[in-house]
Amino acid sequence: MAQKKQQTTINIKNRKAEFEYFLSTKFTAGMVLTGTEIKAIRTGKANLTDSYCLFIGEEFWVRGLHISEYKAGSYNNHDPKRDRKLLLTKRELRKIQSKLNEKGTTVIPTLLFINENGYAKLEIAIARGKKMYDKRETLKEKEIRRSLAYKGEE
Repeated sequence: MAQKKQQTTINIKNRKAEFEYFLSTKFTAGMVLTGTEIKAIRTGKANLTDSYCLFIGEEFWVRGLHISEYKAGSYNNHDPKRDRKLLLTKRELRKIQSKLNEKGTTVIPTLLFINENGYAKLEIAIARGKKMYDKRETLKEKEIRRSLAYKGEE
Protein backbone atom coordinates (compact mmCIF):
# COMPACT_ATOMS: atom_id res chain seq x y z
CA MET A 1 0.00 0.00 0.00
CA ALA A 2 1.16 3.53 -0.72
CA GLN A 3 1.88 5.82 2.19
CA LYS A 4 -0.51 8.68 2.74
CA LYS A 5 1.09 12.16 2.85
CA GLN A 6 0.30 14.55 5.68
CA GLN A 7 -2.11 17.29 4.68
CA THR A 8 -1.60 19.61 7.65
CA THR A 9 0.31 22.76 6.80
CA ILE A 10 2.97 24.14 9.12
CA ASN A 11 3.62 27.89 8.83
CA ILE A 12 5.56 29.32 11.76
CA LYS A 13 5.86 33.08 11.25
CA ASN A 14 8.17 35.64 12.83
CA ARG A 15 5.59 38.32 13.64
CA LYS A 16 8.11 40.62 15.25
CA ALA A 17 10.15 40.86 12.04
CA GLU A 18 7.81 43.13 10.05
CA PHE A 19 7.43 45.47 13.02
CA GLU A 20 11.15 45.73 13.85
CA TYR A 21 12.63 45.78 10.30
CA PHE A 22 12.11 46.96 6.73
CA LEU A 23 12.19 43.69 4.76
CA SER A 24 13.56 43.74 1.21
CA THR A 25 14.80 40.70 -0.72
CA LYS A 26 13.48 37.29 0.36
CA PHE A 27 15.05 33.86 -0.18
CA THR A 28 13.88 30.32 0.55
CA ALA A 29 16.55 28.11 2.11
CA GLY A 30 16.66 24.46 3.07
CA MET A 31 17.99 23.45 6.48
CA VAL A 32 20.20 20.63 7.72
CA LEU A 33 18.16 19.00 10.50
CA THR A 34 18.26 15.88 12.65
CA GLY A 35 15.35 13.44 12.87
CA THR A 36 13.92 14.74 16.13
CA GLU A 37 14.12 18.35 14.88
CA ILE A 38 11.94 17.71 11.82
CA LYS A 39 9.45 15.77 13.96
CA ALA A 40 9.23 18.66 16.42
CA ILE A 41 8.70 21.13 13.53
CA ARG A 42 5.88 18.97 12.17
CA THR A 43 4.16 19.27 15.54
CA GLY A 44 4.60 23.08 15.37
CA LYS A 45 7.14 23.37 18.20
CA ALA A 46 9.45 26.06 16.81
CA ASN A 47 10.03 29.75 17.50
CA LEU A 48 11.69 32.24 15.13
CA THR A 49 11.76 35.22 17.51
CA ASP A 50 15.27 36.58 18.18
CA SER A 51 16.87 34.43 15.48
CA TYR A 52 19.20 35.74 12.79
CA CYS A 53 21.45 34.44 10.01
CA LEU A 54 25.21 34.83 9.64
CA PHE A 55 28.18 33.61 7.66
CA ILE A 56 30.64 31.29 9.40
CA GLY A 57 33.47 30.84 6.92
CA GLU A 58 31.86 30.23 3.54
CA GLU A 59 28.72 28.63 5.01
CA PHE A 60 25.45 30.33 5.97
CA TRP A 61 23.93 29.50 9.36
CA VAL A 62 20.85 30.42 11.37
CA ARG A 63 21.44 31.20 15.05
CA GLY A 64 18.85 31.46 17.81
CA LEU A 65 16.15 29.38 16.09
CA HIS A 66 14.43 27.50 18.91
CA ILE A 67 13.07 24.04 18.04
CA SER A 68 11.68 22.38 21.16
CA GLU A 69 12.76 18.88 22.08
CA TYR A 70 10.65 16.08 20.62
CA LYS A 71 8.66 14.41 23.40
CA ALA A 72 9.09 10.87 22.08
CA GLY A 73 12.82 11.42 21.46
CA SER A 74 15.05 9.52 23.84
CA TYR A 75 18.71 10.25 24.55
CA ASN A 76 19.03 11.08 20.83
CA ASN A 77 17.16 14.36 21.28
CA HIS A 78 18.68 17.55 19.86
CA ASP A 79 19.83 20.78 21.51
CA PRO A 80 16.91 23.25 21.08
CA LYS A 81 19.04 26.36 20.36
CA ARG A 82 21.87 24.91 18.27
CA ASP A 83 23.08 26.62 15.08
CA ARG A 84 21.63 25.10 11.91
CA LYS A 85 23.20 25.22 8.47
CA LEU A 86 21.17 26.79 5.65
CA LEU A 87 21.28 25.45 2.12
CA LEU A 88 21.38 28.07 -0.64
CA THR A 89 22.93 28.30 -4.09
CA LYS A 90 26.29 30.03 -4.56
CA ARG A 91 24.62 32.85 -6.47
CA GLU A 92 22.21 33.50 -3.60
CA LEU A 93 25.04 33.37 -1.06
CA ARG A 94 27.08 35.92 -3.03
CA LYS A 95 24.05 38.21 -3.28
CA ILE A 96 23.41 37.99 0.47
CA GLN A 97 27.10 38.55 1.25
CA SER A 98 27.20 41.71 -0.86
CA LYS A 99 24.06 43.07 0.84
CA LEU A 100 25.48 42.33 4.30
CA ASN A 101 28.52 44.49 3.54
CA GLU A 102 26.22 47.53 3.58
CA LYS A 103 25.91 49.22 6.95
CA GLY A 104 22.78 48.50 8.99
CA THR A 105 21.61 45.38 7.16
CA THR A 106 21.05 41.93 8.58
CA VAL A 107 19.38 38.69 7.51
CA ILE A 108 16.49 37.40 9.58
CA PRO A 109 14.16 34.40 9.23
CA THR A 110 10.55 35.36 8.55
CA LEU A 111 8.76 32.03 7.96
CA LEU A 112 9.39 28.35 8.69
CA PHE A 113 7.27 25.96 6.66
CA ILE A 114 7.07 22.40 5.33
CA ASN A 115 6.95 22.22 1.53
CA GLU A 116 4.90 19.78 -0.56
CA ASN A 117 7.74 17.22 -0.51
CA GLY A 118 7.88 17.21 3.29
CA TYR A 119 11.10 19.22 3.67
CA ALA A 120 11.46 22.04 6.19
CA LYS A 121 12.21 25.35 4.49
CA LEU A 122 13.11 28.68 6.00
CA GLU A 123 12.17 31.95 4.32
CA ILE A 124 14.81 34.56 5.09
CA ALA A 125 14.81 38.27 4.29
CA ILE A 126 17.46 40.95 4.04
CA ALA A 127 16.39 43.55 6.59
CA ARG A 128 17.22 47.06 7.73
CA GLY A 129 16.26 48.14 11.25
CA LYS A 130 13.44 50.63 11.82
CA LYS A 131 13.73 53.73 13.95
CA MET A 132 11.18 54.48 16.68
CA TYR A 133 9.18 56.91 14.51
CA ASP A 134 8.96 54.26 11.76
CA LYS A 135 7.49 51.83 14.27
CA ARG A 136 4.90 54.43 15.31
CA GLU A 137 3.93 54.89 11.65
CA THR A 138 3.52 51.11 11.29
CA LEU A 139 1.21 51.02 14.32
CA LYS A 140 -0.87 53.92 12.92
CA GLU A 141 -1.27 52.18 9.55
CA LYS A 142 -2.26 48.94 11.28
CA GLU A 143 -4.88 50.77 13.36
CA ILE A 144 -6.31 52.47 10.24
CA ARG A 145 -6.56 49.13 8.41
CA ARG A 146 -8.25 47.57 11.43
CA SER A 147 -10.81 50.39 11.74
CA LEU A 148 -11.60 50.26 8.00
CA ALA A 149 -12.14 46.50 8.19
CA TYR A 150 -14.41 46.99 11.21
CA LYS A 151 -16.48 49.66 9.38
CA GLY A 152 -16.77 47.33 6.38
CA GLU A 153 -18.41 44.63 8.53
CA GLU A 154 -21.25 46.93 9.67
